[in-house]
Amino acid sequence: MVTAIISSTVFNVFKDLTDNTTLTFLVVLFGFIGLFFLVHWISRYFEYDSDGMKVIVINKGLLLSDYLNYREHKVEFEKKDLISYKVHNYLFYKSLVLYLRSRNGGSKRVNFNVTLVDRRKLRYIRQSLRKMKRANQK
Repeated sequence: MVTAIISSTVFNVFKDLTDNTTLTFLVVLFGFIGLFFLVHWISRYFEYDSDGMKVIVINKGLLLSDYLNYREHKVEFEKKDLISYKVHNYLFYKSLVLYLRSRNGGSKRVNFNVTLVDRRKLRYIRQSLRKMKRANQK
């Protein structure tokens, strides 16, 4: 009943654009599918643990993660291997970029999605990374 009321309201909104209900249905359907994939791409669970000598950073999918766990991204590194870090704040997306010392003497860049991380928690993560970076420069 609720679906019928909502769909009739949505179709009446698009009646000014076109009288073809099939086209209106397809536009609404693809709009919702696009919105789902956008939310699926942006929403990620983030975990940061810097206790001990190793730092563990985990990023995994928030939607459908119980069924499909292909989006998990986990990095473990020692505190002395951190070279630098950056936090990029875009309009709808935030990312944490870590520059780590690799085993062959070079450096590697690792990206993490921190869009859903609270501002206070992100401040504590920056503080922890800044402290590690200062200790490595000495």
